[in-house]
Amino acid sequence: MILYWSLILALSMLLYVLLDGFDLGVGMLFGLTRDETHRRHMLAAVSPLWDGNETWLIVAGVVLWGAFSQAYSLLVSAFYVPVILMLAGLIFRGVAFEFRGRARRTRAIWNVGFVVGSVVAAFMQGAMVGALAKGLPIVDGRFSGDVMTWCSSFSMLCGGALCVGYALLGASWVVKKCEGDTRDAAYRAIPPFLVAVLVLLAVLFCHALYENFAILHRWLDRPYLFIVPLVALVSIAGTLTGVRRHRDNQPFVMIVVLFICAYAMLAISFWPYMIPFSLTVAQAAGPHASLAFMFWGAGLFVYPLMLIYTIYSYNVFKGKVDLTSGHY
Repeated sequence: MILYWSLILALSMLLYVLLDGFDLGVGMLFGLTRDETHRRHMLAAVSPLWDGNETWLIVAGVVLWGAFSQAYSLLVSAFYVPVILMLAGLIFRGVAFEFRGRARRTRAIWNVGFVVGSVVAAFMQGAMVGALAKGLPIVDGRFSGDVMTWCSSFSMLCGGALCVGYALLGASWVVKKCEGDTRDAAYRAIPPFLVAVLVLLAVLFCHALYENFAILHRWLDRPYLFIVPLVALVSIAGTLTGVRRHRDNQPFVMIVVLFICAYAMLAISFWPYMIPFSLTVAQAAGPHASLAFMFWGAGLFVYPLMLIYTIYSYNVFKGKVDLTSGHY
């Protein structure tokens, strides 16, 4: 049961990063153009899907609360401020997304709200990951820091890196879904965003090794794990090849693989800790009876149904966007 719910939590978080990541990225790219036609194309590329994408964040939170309540209590205590800011960004972004479609005199305000909400939500997610990787002060099973312990140069750098990463993912999604000048502008944006992501990842990796060199031994003791960064290098080459040859689907697929590799490298570096290096997955897990009770409801029926619904939704809205169909 512990392993099952660990996998469910990991998969939920990964799906959220990939699915909501691209529409947050599109929201940030939205602020880099003033061309209204480009903006309409960008919104049409995400409008049928963005609500469902955010569902995976709720799933991850519910699984963490129900199956790993001790970790949930520690993380909420440590990340109260960034969680509130992230949720405020997501809420304001959703409101702005809908209101700008009807507004006329106040459309500029909602445009700014859409961009700012996307940036704030993405930045806070990255900052929390950075603070978690850096390590939280845990004493006797309780969080011993204050409301701003999460804020450090490393977490700020992680926040910026995730924003750039989401923008890269968003640009590849625009390439996949749009045509004409909007697609061409996204093609031009991918290489600089990719270079920026790689530079930031290199800086973060060196910083992490400086803070905790013992992480490197996890890799050196199991050399076969280096296949993950090798796959990441292949995905980078595949992204550039797709951009150069204008294969619309290839950049998005390759960047998704790159995100999965980065996610796997993070998991490998800290497993079996849920809160490095203070709380393991086994220590954070609830009683077996609770995990088993959840399995027969959420685990066996709700979660598979959500996967089916997500796959079906993306199949319905596959292909290039059509602006003649209206807002959705």
